[in-house]
Amino acid sequence: MALVHAIGFDDSPFEHAHRGDVRVVGTVYARLALHAVVSGKVRRDGRNSTDELTRLTALAGEHLQLVLLQGIALAGFNVVDIHRLARQTGLPVLVVARRLPRLDRIKAALLGRVPGGREKWRLIQAAGEMEPCGGVYVQRSGLTLEEAEVALVALTAEGRLPEPLRVAHLIAGGIGRGHSAGQRA
Repeated sequence: MALVHAIGFDDSPFEHAHRGDVRVVGTVYARLALHAVVSGKVRRDGRNSTDELTRLTALAGEHLQLVLLQGIALAGFNVVDIHRLARQTGLPVLVVARRLPRLDRIKAALLGRVPGGREKWRLIQAAGEMEPCGGVYVQRSGLTLEEAEVALVALTAEGRLPEPLRVAHLIAGGIGRGHSAGQRA
């Protein structure tokens, strides 16, 4: 069965010096059709992303089959516990990235400069290695690599990112900057 009813999340851009909350946008799709938009806030470098995404997913409706994330962290280093998110929502979670992250730099930043960095690094490690899948890299909880690839194909219209993530990125950028022109989506 293809997981074609999905919600994709991305965060709004913010200034490097910003402290406080950052807007998060979720777009709800059935295959390639946009059905709803939800938004909330997570703390910059905080610890509330998993609970906020759980809350937003519940607002999105009962027909969802998959949660998509563009990267494992929102608002800087507010790292999502993808296994807890899958348990709390009852849905598989798929983290998508265009390229492999520089884990050495992420680890150094987390352990050297971010409050609670050791626990956040543990969450990244617990999510597992990123795997190539459908022209992108993924981490996953609650679905096989084959199911992930089928979902990516079913939810991607152009480029390499599935529509729920591509459009969440554009909307979040439009909210954060006042426009999404010139943004890579």
